Amino acid sequence: MNHLNEALNNKINSDCNTQICDFAVIIPSYNEEATIYDIASRALAFSSLVIVIDDGSTDHTIENLQDLPVILIKNEVNQGKAASLWKGIQVARRHNVKYIISLDGDGQHAPEDIPRLLVESEIKPGHIIIGARLADKSAIPAKRYYANRVANFWLSWAAGHPISDSQSGFRAYPGKLFDDLKISTSKRNSFVFESEILIKAAQRGIKCVAVAIPAVYAMNARPSHFRGVRDITLITLMVAHSLITRGLYLQGLYRSSIKPYFTDHSDK
Repeated sequence: MNHLNEALNNKINSDCNTQICDFAVIIPSYNEEATIYDIASRALAFSSLVIVIDDGSTDHTIENLQDLPVILIKNEVNQGKAASLWKGIQVARRHNVKYIISLDGDGQHAPEDIPRLLVESEIKPGHIIIGARLADKSAIPAKRYYANRVANFWLSWAAGHPISDSQSGFRAYPGKLFDDLKISTSKRNSFVFESEILIKAAQRGIKCVAVAIPAVYAMNARPSHFRGVRDITLITLMVAHSLITRGLYLQGLYRSSIKPYFTDHSDK
């Protein structure tokens, strides 16, 4: 694994030096003036193709990016995270990249962990790689931790396989996932989009693979835009609709929750 990690890091550095990266980094941002320069500049160390989508910020987010060679997409008014991610994905796809890395602009995700996701992408090609934070329970606010656990259960059921951190925005997507993908990007679905995409992917045979990453909550970051009760409710309603339209998809419940339990305990 260490050899593979070193080899991939060498490839990343070589590709970026020649301005030919096979992956793009997209960073949706809304009022991230305290963290965006640091996150974007660190991301540029791994890819020459960094796309920042400013979602109608009212602070100095845009001004703080002026000296960086990033592709900046500006939403004149706030459209929500779903629309911002979708715009970034479409720009990345025009560059014919193999992978699209998404990470948040508030400092929760360390760009230095990008190679860890890409290593796993090479091991499990064609799947979504998620930077999973839930193993580091002590570093996560309790309400967010338990809200994520609830979301994980429902999304795992609908996807038909275990998902360790369904609410992490730090992901490596295979570019082919977005071929003819139909998904809502309305403002109401701002925090439903990343959950729904896991279900849509599973229906195409694309699973999620977790890579453990630290849970980082920067002291200077703005308060989270995620509204726990409201957004988890919207996610649950989306999942419920998906399950009902498939006759509750009991196979998914077995594969995601029951089968793994017996598999994990079979040798104990």
